[in-house]
Amino acid sequence: MNARLGIVGAGAWGTALAQAAARAGSSTMLWAFEPEVARAINDTRENPVFLKGVTLDQRIRATHDAADLSACDAWLVVTPAQHMRASLAGFAPYLRPGTPVALCSKGIERGTLKLMSEVLAETLPGAIPAVLSGPSFAADVARGLPTAVTLACTDPAAGAALIAMIGSASFRPYLADDLIGAEIGGSVKNVLAIAAGIVEGRELGRSAHAALIARGFAEMTRLAVALGAQRETLAGLCGLGDLVLTCSSPQSRNMSCGLALGRGEALADIMAARNSVTEGVATAPAVMELAARHGVDMPICAAVAAIVAGEASVEDAITALLARPFRNEGV
Repeated sequence: MNARLGIVGAGAWGTALAQAAARAGSSTMLWAFEPEVARAINDTRENPVFLKGVTLDQRIRATHDAADLSACDAWLVVTPAQHMRASLAGFAPYLRPGTPVALCSKGIERGTLKLMSEVLAETLPGAIPAVLSGPSFAADVARGLPTAVTLACTDPAAGAALIAMIGSASFRPYLADDLIGAEIGGSVKNVLAIAAGIVEGRELGRSAHAALIARGFAEMTRLAVALGAQRETLAGLCGLGDLVLTCSSPQSRNMSCGLALGRGEALADIMAARNSVTEGVATAPAVMELAARHGVDMPICAAVAAIVAGEASVEDAITALLARPFRNEGV
């Protein structure tokens, strides 16, 4: 019998992952928050709200009923980070103990400063935790373009089972065991992508863009290691790989947000025009609180946090960064 995979969240990324799983031969149950999205997927084989123009595989069935996921062999959860706790709590009655649950959203919970794996442990303690992260645009994955990601799981058998459910020639998960590294890489890169967009919007040049990626990678790595991650994880797909992609294309929601900020648009107007979540905006202040708690210096992320909080203008934040004292590159 084919593997049965449940996916919580039918936005662009959740729908793309459903397509990847179907391509791998899995029967996929895709839960949508909006009943009309579930109906449209089942009736038209398309998600017209979040992934228009992609014909979805017949192995994908959409639902608005959480109970439909109870028979699934594993779950992928793609709920936005700031809604993850409430979403997981709502699905708790339908999870069988020992079911692998891969977290596919990138962020840090505001207020508690907890990673999504910590939220999972508190809300679904019977789950086997995993984290899926890496350089991947939903449109590329949905269309079957070559993509490689990290699948972090401390249970090798569960990790291998998840890879078998979603992996194919065009969607290649690499197994790792460092959940913290995968989560910090995915969370911090969204904040840095806003900064990269600002650099682009202000027309500061390719040299500045490259410097931002390199120095941002140093910030990401410092925080991850302080939290107990393996440095090598951040040098892989879920760290450097994801950072390069997200900071290099306005197809990224976070970079496009920064691009608009750099061109002088107001954050409220940028967010009001979107129907999808820009995780870096909510993650930036949480990253800075976490960095302060662990004594980690993250000046680029601090600048983004100040800008999105309305505490500094784009111009003042750039001026402050460029006025910082010269220092050893390895610090």
